[in-house]
Amino acid sequence: MFHRRKKEPSTSTTLPISNLDAPMPPTAYTSTTAFLRNRTSPFKSFIFALSLLVNLYLLLTPLWAPPSSTLPQPKTILSRLSPTTRRHVLFAVASSSLSWHRRLPYLHLWYSPNATRAFAFIDRPPPSVANSTSSRSSPPVVISGDTSAFPYTFRGGLRSAIRVARVVKEVVDRNETEVRWFVFGDDDTVFFVDNVVRTLAKYDHSEWFYVGSNSESYEQNVKYSFEMAFGGGGFAISYSLARVLARVLDSCLKRYGHLYGSDSRIYSCVTELGVGLTHEPGFHQLDMRGNLFGIMAAHPLSPLLSLHHLDAVEPLFPNMNRVQALEHLFAAAKVDPVRILQQTVCYDRSNSLTFSVSWGFAIQVYQGNELLPDLLSLQRTFVPWRRGSKVQANFMFNTRDYPRDPCKRPSVFFMKRVTSDKRGIWSNYGRHVVGNCFDSNATGFKQIIVFSRKLELSIEQMKAPRRQCCNVLPTSNDTISLHIRQCGADELISMQL
Repeated sequence: MFHRRKKEPSTSTTLPISNLDAPMPPTAYTSTTAFLRNRTSPFKSFIFALSLLVNLYLLLTPLWAPPSSTLPQPKTILSRLSPTTRRHVLFAVASSSLSWHRRLPYLHLWYSPNATRAFAFIDRPPPSVANSTSSRSSPPVVISGDTSAFPYTFRGGLRSAIRVARVVKEVVDRNETEVRWFVFGDDDTVFFVDNVVRTLAKYDHSEWFYVGSNSESYEQNVKYSFEMAFGGGGFAISYSLARVLARVLDSCLKRYGHLYGSDSRIYSCVTELGVGLTHEPGFHQLDMRGNLFGIMAAHPLSPLLSLHHLDAVEPLFPNMNRVQALEHLFAAAKVDPVRILQQTVCYDRSNSLTFSVSWGFAIQVYQGNELLPDLLSLQRTFVPWRRGSKVQANFMFNTRDYPRDPCKRPSVFFMKRVTSDKRGIWSNYGRHVVGNCFDSNATGFKQIIVFSRKLELSIEQMKAPRRQCCNVLPTSNDTISLHIRQCGADELISMQL
């Protein structure tokens, strides 16, 4: 018969849940510890090996170096620290064999073979440059590549828009050295190069920047985009973005055959890269016609960068043709580029006169106290770009009426000459008489002399510019003098009553 064996004590003890806090018997504690030691030895070995590997990694990591392509090169680091200058900006101008000769005078205004880097992209060689791709007084000519393989379906448009858009790719593919910014414009776009350089220096060219401005015309922006840089006014693309854009541009052009212009194509492709427009109001598309006096006399508080559509407007100065008037403006811009067209308002309390100075262009003299905000709105001396009775004159800025009767307008003094020496800069403005409106009252003087010092703004000041103040100096005979200067910390530009 079988005899039931007496059950031996278990080597482990299971504690009831209700008695977890009770002290464990010594025999049970010893047995459980031995069991856990045997069960956890492999785990401890794994932890030990892992910690050893981590320590070795930390010890050896400083000795490792990533591939050289992932490290910033010394030249790249230096270029980010050094200021942006003219040699870092490359202009690409879109032209054609039909317009080249007619637009050369505009190019000669701002291009300097010794100080400006630029190329002109043309569809075919004009007769005068058939055997040479460069000239001493104009940018070197580059013949654009064939674009017949790209679609263009905009009815009534010009296929040349594709060729002009591809200028972005073609100029980047030239692999020119020391380029930080590419600036694009048309052959009837005049650039104020020093101001373009100073403005772009605010931004880091190693980042992706698409810099420009939209149209002054509300209708044009509605038709195309409020966030598109209009090509005639000019726009800039940082080197880092341009390199990527050049690689993908052709694929974008195949998707946008239905668009009208080249700037729409560039905008569409930049948008696909996820980049938005950085607005700089100094780029002027000038989608308007007629007399630009209103916009020139109340320029935004930012440097003048470009002017476009100059064939469609009247000369900027009276008794001159278009090119002569622009040469006259550039003469002042060369002396003090940042100050050109900057609006300063002076108040003469004793004679109750208000002076609105557009430096290097014109001065308007008002009888009485004209408040500064009212003078910042533009007088409607111009008309919309599109003609027709149904066209609405809607612009992207505040406007005010310009009296038809010249005798009801403020007295106007146009810039005659600018001189400078170590003490400062003197600009002389002569009175422009229209009809029989020359009066003999307090505004009957014949010339105004403005004294100022060259406007030198740091990068930080360029980011947050401040309008300058001025004083009316004692007059002599038929001349009145003004002194433009920095405003005091809490000084107001107003007539102190």
